[in-house]
Amino acid sequence: MKVLGISGSMRNQGNTAMLIKRILAHIQAEGCSEIDTEFITLAGKDIKPCIGCELCRDKKWCVRGGDWDDIAEKVVDCDVLIIGAPTYFYDVNGQTKNFIDRTYSLYHDRKLGGKNAVVVAVCADRGCERTLETLEGFVNTHNFSSLGYISGRGFGEGDVLRDEHAVKKAIDIAEKIMKLLSNTHREGKR
Repeated sequence: MKVLGISGSMRNQGNTAMLIKRILAHIQAEGCSEIDTEFITLAGKDIKPCIGCELCRDKKWCVRGGDWDDIAEKVVDCDVLIIGAPTYFYDVNGQTKNFIDRTYSLYHDRKLGGKNAVVVAVCADRGCERTLETLEGFVNTHNFSSLGYISGRGFGEGDVLRDEHAVKKAIDIAEKIMKLLSNTHREGKR
């Protein structure tokens, strides 16, 4: 069983990354041997925007290249996706939006349908709601089953870890993921 966390923040160790890593760390700390975790940051990655060329309808994959290909393959292979973004001007940042837009190429054959997802939004003050809506729109469009969301507050490095509600919710989400995947793993062995 595979849990993949993707931070869309352009800060390698930004608040979005920290919140996603908190979920993954709890899963690892609980020693669930049947659950593998991986974290990817979009910071510094070459994620070109979708240009609406529609070549993906025939190719069944985005033809724009860059780092998107490797990351998208990992999304296709995971059981649970945790995707998070910081809030820029009341919505997801551009790098996250580029990544999401290019998943249109996966939509044609419903390559992500039936997987599970958690969405994470971080904002300094306001705007998390719209960021969550954008991320949930991505999840809903691809027919993921939602395992919930986390909305955290923070601007400076590490601020989100002082948001007690967000940190508690990250642990609760980790527990929910472990329960789901442990049950799925047991059912698969029958």
